[in-house]
Amino acid sequence: MDLKTLHKSSSFSTFTTGSTHKIGAWFAFLNVRTKKASLKSSKSITLGSVPENPKIDSDGEPEDNTEPVPQFPPVQMRQKARKDSMLLQHDINKRRSLPADLHLSQRYLNKLGENKPLTRASRRQSMSEIGFGRMETYTKLDKLGQGTYATVFKGRSRLTDSLVALKEIRLEHEEGAPCTAIREVSLLKELKHANIVTLHDIVHTDKSLTLVFEYLESDLKQYMDQHGGYFSSSNVKILLFQLLRGLAYCHKRRILHRDLKPQNLLINDKGELKLADFGLARAKSVPTKTYSNEVVTLWYRPPDVLMGSTEYSTSLDMWGVGCIFFEMASGRPLFPGVTVKEQLALITKLLGPLEGPPPSTSAVLDVLSMHAPRLGPDALHLLTSFLTYEAKERMSATDGMKHNYFDSLGPEVHSLSDVDSVFSIRKIRLANNVPNSKTASQHRLIVIP
Repeated sequence: MDLKTLHKSSSFSTFTTGSTHKIGAWFAFLNVRTKKASLKSSKSITLGSVPENPKIDSDGEPEDNTEPVPQFPPVQMRQKARKDSMLLQHDINKRRSLPADLHLSQRYLNKLGENKPLTRASRRQSMSEIGFGRMETYTKLDKLGQGTYATVFKGRSRLTDSLVALKEIRLEHEEGAPCTAIREVSLLKELKHANIVTLHDIVHTDKSLTLVFEYLESDLKQYMDQHGGYFSSSNVKILLFQLLRGLAYCHKRRILHRDLKPQNLLINDKGELKLADFGLARAKSVPTKTYSNEVVTLWYRPPDVLMGSTEYSTSLDMWGVGCIFFEMASGRPLFPGVTVKEQLALITKLLGPLEGPPPSTSAVLDVLSMHAPRLGPDALHLLTSFLTYEAKERMSATDGMKHNYFDSLGPEVHSLSDVDSVFSIRKIRLANNVPNSKTASQHRLIVIP
């Protein structure tokens, strides 16, 4: 096309003002029209109508189009329906931290099937709709025990059809909930471990505060009585390791149990041992606070606390571990005192005087071996490490788990996650193996070599 033909073009004439030709603007306009054609061919973008010959301003740019641009509704993507309701229920349970065995209704699954963001308000509302926080969700079966502030019932959950323990705490009109209950709830909500009892639910009414725990068949005291005070060496090892494992988890989070005794160690029919009753537990702050010396049942109280010390740390629990260790191995309590004075007398009679130079390790080992002849050298060394007078020198729960005494359990026990049971390891299992016919229906723990 020559220049004269181009000059006669109607499209080119719109770019002329006077006698001056704006060739560059015309080529710019061609570029705009090319882009417009490519955009119109795209299915993902919707454009309004563009005039065939738009007016160009003095700078060579198209003037604003005053015609309204039609609006098209956004494309709605159809989500593929999830056919596997079991997978959907698993996802919802995981998002809301619900028990794995909780069976949700189909109506609730349909309602929550969409992957909506989970807020605190929506979680509380959804938990209430399921049935949590309501007393009618649980059925009382048997009364298990009664204390000063609370009564414990065996119950059943209508949500999971599983057994639960209902700790019903009476509320005084003026005093409200006891501080022990508030402390227990606040701590257990943060503790998730295979060797710590699980708090499933909290039900609050005008007259009571009910804590819903997982149900375990007995405590360590009952378990020992059922077996006539007899535990095989492998029983003692497995149970002690689980006790140390639960304590190490607490101590890493600077939580002291402060009331270790066989009655507060629960055992289920699988042989899993779990720490319970955190009513006296405390979260230890830094710097060290001054605590009460009226903690820990007398038999399991360390000598420094017996003498009035109110400054203590995780070593407070470790003395109790040593006493429980001895009791499992020998079938009788180590220091069964009735008064503080008698308790101190029993301790010093066995382990030596509290004042003056501490007794030698060899002397303590000799005394303990006489009272617990079933314990071997490694077991006696570990026991002695827990029963030292100097609190700072007592072996910690974490170091105790690494002691040579537990080598026969294998290295796998040290790589378990917090929520995995020691019985998830194949060579550690529960088997029927009883010492006499009177306990033929009861169980004993063994480690398969």
